[in-house]
Amino acid sequence: MSSIDLKSFRSAFQGQVFEPADAGYNEARQIWNASVSKRPSMIARCSGVADVIAAIHFARANNLVTAIRAGGHNVGGRALCDDGLVIDLSRMRAVFVDDAARRVRVQGGATLGDIDRETHVFGLAVPCGIVPKTGIGGLTLGGGVGWLIRKYGMSIDNLLSAQVVTAEGKVLTANTTENQDLFWALRGGGGNFGVITSFEFQAHPVATVLGGLLLYPRAMAIDVIRHFRDYMESAPDELTAYAALLHGPDGSPLVGVIPCYCGNIAEGERVLQPLRKFGSPILDGIQAMPFPVMQSLLAPSFPDGNQNYWKSTLQRELSNDAISAIVEHANGLQSPLSFVVLEYYGGAAGRVSSTATAFPHRHLPWDILFLAQWTDPAQTKMHRDWARSGEDVLRPFSENAHLLSALDVEGEDVIKTAFGGNLPRLAATKKKYDPTNFFRVNHNINPGVLVGTA
Repeated sequence: MSSIDLKSFRSAFQGQVFEPADAGYNEARQIWNASVSKRPSMIARCSGVADVIAAIHFARANNLVTAIRAGGHNVGGRALCDDGLVIDLSRMRAVFVDDAARRVRVQGGATLGDIDRETHVFGLAVPCGIVPKTGIGGLTLGGGVGWLIRKYGMSIDNLLSAQVVTAEGKVLTANTTENQDLFWALRGGGGNFGVITSFEFQAHPVATVLGGLLLYPRAMAIDVIRHFRDYMESAPDELTAYAALLHGPDGSPLVGVIPCYCGNIAEGERVLQPLRKFGSPILDGIQAMPFPVMQSLLAPSFPDGNQNYWKSTLQRELSNDAISAIVEHANGLQSPLSFVVLEYYGGAAGRVSSTATAFPHRHLPWDILFLAQWTDPAQTKMHRDWARSGEDVLRPFSENAHLLSALDVEGEDVIKTAFGGNLPRLAATKKKYDPTNFFRVNHNINPGVLVGTA
């Protein structure tokens, strides 16, 4: 980088600029997953859209690899890069609620916790994720699954508009009337098309929900998960629920069910009775709670500073044999911090056409996640091997499809499966808006070749 260019950039940039020798650099390059440690040449923490444009122009002029950081919660560490420039949106976290129109405008660096805090004041919620510190940017661009998915759809189904800074530094609006092709691609196509400086979402009347944890001894895992599967097949859209194989604070192996009912609370009590009466749970923590509290229940399971590695696979059905295989594999994990989650979607999200947005897997309601977590870096291979072999165990039952936001560092073939049959159209859109592949530190779509279906 030219020292003259750098001095000029610093003088014009209104946010913070960190180079390796600067105080605060090491903190600025950290993300929640300690398995990722990268050293950018520069981190540009933007104060607004003008700073984003300036950072893009500077990176292009100096031929710098460029990563985009929103929440920094992507497990593969795509918020960072080595030797290049990080465009950091973490100061751009404002949330503006129009309660009359039930619309919410959110800056690109906002977290789910930021959104929940502001919308809850008005008795509203935006369908987005399950962990408060997750960035809305990465979550939405990958599709966005969470506690409201079955009633109100994915985050992308509630996206009304986006402000995008392109690789040329142009500011575009993408919605159903402007740049419709870009708007389609943003809803599930990842960070391939630009820096999203703000989103506008449809919000919904959700204030208090019925939710919490049901916990059973691990010995009951197969029976609990089978009952959970059968129960969810006829559950109303107001209910989203996941199952998990995990450990208690004392290290004891458990199986849990985590429901969230977003309709009338009295009706929810009735709906959840068959779930709560099954077997003899050692804990029934289900109760009415403010929606932001429900959103925070799993936050302690994803602390900053631990080592993490994820694998996941989407399935059309959850057979008895698949359940047995999942439980057997979970029983072999060697870290009490690791867990397996069985997420069930469907509902409103499953009734959207696979081509209506860039997210192609509407017909696959089951996502099985093997989430390895540990503290000692020396144990990395052991825990990664456990997560990887979990995906292998489920290969006979899976559809060779993946949820984009759950992908760790993967080969190109796996990334293609996340885009499925929408990949050719995404590649054409990528070629139009980013023909040089400037935005490539992501689940990358190469604009050079229009590929066939995965």
